[in-house]
Amino acid sequence: MPDRDVKTIRDLIYFQYAKIVGKSAFGPYAKKTSYGFIKTTFREFVRDEKKWSDILREDKQLADAEKACVYCGSMRDLQWEHIVPRTLAINDRCPMCDRIQGIHNQVWACALCNGAKGVKGLYHFLRDSHPEAKKFSDLAPMLAEKKYLKTIFYCHQCKGTLDTKPEGHEITVMDLDL
Repeated sequence: MPDRDVKTIRDLIYFQYAKIVGKSAFGPYAKKTSYGFIKTTFREFVRDEKKWSDILREDKQLADAEKACVYCGSMRDLQWEHIVPRTLAINDRCPMCDRIQGIHNQVWACALCNGAKGVKGLYHFLRDSHPEAKKFSDLAPMLAEKKYLKTIFYCHQCKGTLDTKPEGHEITVMDLDL
């Protein structure tokens, strides 16, 4: 469950990204040790005082990284994996959308992980891969999650759902997967 100030899809994307910023600054336990920083960063994103880096930064990280599966680390049988499924069909522009079809939405994955993920969104894949984990979203590989959040933001923007609130339940990362 995200912070109580997270009400919309936009808020949730910004909150997840603020957690990544916190992990980058303070390490893997930032949510426990530096929650104030994460909350401040989240609020700065919401108020448009802080902007995330262009996705080209993650593309450069992908190019510079050792060629390995982003999910399990294997270096065998690698394939390009679309973090937001390229079969996404919000509207008739999706099959030609560079944000979905292009390198901005791709990471290396081994055939096993790529096959297991299939057409699932990142958080559905993580939940299914780690059913024992209470906080499976915290297991997201940083590079994949950054690319995912930036891509899914534009998908929700295109669909007009960035400022929607889920009906009938509290918002969770599962609501990001379209």
